[in-house]
Amino acid sequence: MSEAINEVQERFARFARDEAPGRSARYAEWAAGVADDARIAGVFAPLPSPHRQPPVVFAVTRMLGAPLQSYSAWAEFVWANQERVVAECAVRTTQTNEPLRCVPLLLALERVAGPIALLELGASAGLCLFPDRYSYRFRDDAGRVISLDPDERESAVVLTSDLRGVNAPSRLPNVVWRAGIDVQPRRADEAEDRAWIAGLVWPGEDQRAQRVNAALDVAAASPPLLVAGDAADGHALAALAAQAPKDATLVISTPGVLPHIPRVARERLIDAIRGMDARWITLDSPRLHDAWSTPIADGAEGFALAVDGEVIALSDPLGGWIARLP
Repeated sequence: MSEAINEVQERFARFARDEAPGRSARYAEWAAGVADDARIAGVFAPLPSPHRQPPVVFAVTRMLGAPLQSYSAWAEFVWANQERVVAECAVRTTQTNEPLRCVPLLLALERVAGPIALLELGASAGLCLFPDRYSYRFRDDAGRVISLDPDERESAVVLTSDLRGVNAPSRLPNVVWRAGIDVQPRRADEAEDRAWIAGLVWPGEDQRAQRVNAALDVAAASPPLLVAGDAADGHALAALAAQAPKDATLVISTPGVLPHIPRVARERLIDAIRGMDARWITLDSPRLHDAWSTPIADGAEGFALAVDGEVIALSDPLGGWIARLP
């Protein structure tokens, strides 16, 4: 157990040092506290690694009522409610549902003939299945802002991104069917699921919180088809894809999910996708896999945005900027 406690403390120390600064002062404080507190680290030590990651632990405790106050107040809550906290952590993992990822998705969808049937792997609550329902504000190299709105009206979800040597998309896609697979799909129209997705936003990320809550409203108004399953399961993917309209172009998107799939299963999934009558859009670290048909320079900044393996741009992992390939 002492080894597991040390692992928890080291992980929280790394989070406090490398991940939380600049994003959430409160999470940085809490993580540094756990790193120095073997008693609280011991509460989480029995959990498997994916279920004791700092963002999961913090989101669970907030969902259960932990005060967004000092580390001592938070630790007191954890100690008094450790059975409930551990039980919830055991059934939850991080689910990054960032609608801003629709910016690179939109850029890629310009290369796809519509109408489009959009299927996302690792969809969570499906907030990235509505690229046609959001508004976009692109800042180009000259500092100009190019606007793109659905039906010429500003959406409650406004996504802003910087373009570096890349032209702004000129149209929104015609999405006629939207569906997703997730181990634990969340419904935006159910209060508990909505609270969980909103709670995964870190304290201090006020703009992101507003963006996610507005996107949850969009998804709740027109819930996509979400099925529970392993994103790496080619049979589950094929079964869901078979439900797409035959007169639409099937687009399979994998934004951010592939790193969470073991290497062998990831390679098998990529082969399965490329063997389907579908277009494939992904946003990944350039070194994550070898499915690129476009050379990527060593040291390239950001993630690779690709359509059917052809890298068309580099992007911030969450879509905050899009850049031309060097």
